[in-house]
Amino acid sequence: MSDLTLVIGNKTYSSWSLRPWLALKQAGLSFAETVIPLRQPDTAARIAAHSPSGRVPSLIHDGLTVWDSLAICEYVAELTPEAQLWPADRAARAVARAVSAEMHSGFVSLRSTMSMDLKRDRKGEGMTEATAADIARIEALWADARTRFGKPAGGPFLFGAFTIADAMFAPVVTRLETYGVAVSPESRAYMDAVLALPAMREWIAAAKAEPWEFEP
Repeated sequence: MSDLTLVIGNKTYSSWSLRPWLALKQAGLSFAETVIPLRQPDTAARIAAHSPSGRVPSLIHDGLTVWDSLAICEYVAELTPEAQLWPADRAARAVARAVSAEMHSGFVSLRSTMSMDLKRDRKGEGMTEATAADIARIEALWADARTRFGKPAGGPFLFGAFTIADAMFAPVVTRLETYGVAVSPESRAYMDAVLALPAMREWIAAAKAEPWEFEP
C-alpha cells in the first residue's frame, strides 16, 4: 500500500476527523497524520493547503486527495475489501449506508448544542427540545440496527462486526458520554462497545494530551 496521509483537526473537537481515522485504524492501514488545531488564527490557511473544500478531514493517497468523511470511509472500504467495512449482506449494507448518510446530513441540533469535547465533563449542558428529538432518533436507529442485524450477526456493533456506520456514530457516542445523556440499557451497551475499541481509546488519550484548547 502506498503512503496514506490523513489531514485532521485536533482530536479534542474534530468529530468529522474521528470518523475516517477510526475507519483507517479498523481496516488495519498504516497512515501518517497531519493535525491542524482548530479555531486558531492560521487554521483556515493551513487547512486550505491540504483540502479543496477548506475543511478537514482529507485523505492524500498516490497524488489523489479525497475530502469529506464519508467519501474517505468509502475509499478506505475499497482499498481494503477484506476489512468488510460495509456488511456483506445486501439488506444490511443498504441500511448501514442509509443510517450513515442520515448521520452525515442530519442531527443539526445535537451538533450545535453538544459539540464534541473530549477534555471536559459537560454533564447537564446542551439539552434542548430539538436536541432531545435528535437523540431519540439516534437511539431508535441504533435499536433497529441492533435488533435486525447486529444481534443476529452475533457482534456488539450496529451490524454485528464494526462497519463504517459505527465510525459515523462514534463521535455521537463521545458526545452522549461528555454531556451525561441518559440512554437506554441497549444504547449504553453499544456505546461501551465503541468506547472499548483500542483505536477509540487511542484517540481519546491523544485528545486529552493535546495542548490546544478553547472555551466552549
